[in-house]
Amino acid sequence: MASSRIADGIAKKPEEDILKKFLMIGALAFTAMTVAETAMAAEYYVVRDSTTKKCTVVETKPTSSTTVVVDNGIYKTKTEAETGMKTTKVCTE
Repeated sequence: MASSRIADGIAKKPEEDILKKFLMIGALAFTAMTVAETAMAAEYYVVRDSTTKKCTVVETKPTSSTTVVVDNGIYKTKTEAETGMKTTKVCTE
């Protein structure tokens, strides 16, 4: 009888290991997707201050009436926004 308990315990261990591996993989996949989604959600805006007439790149959409998004001034990366700012006519005047 004691040997059947040991045998049962040994038989369950690989099943538990497999379950733990699946849970770990699931947790890692969820974390990776969350991080990737956050990174993809980032937006950069080329805005122009109507008072100073200067353009800048910002990470949040402007809410004040003194700064406005220029032309198609929404970009996925900061580098794209900076390049776009250099080629936007209103920003180069």
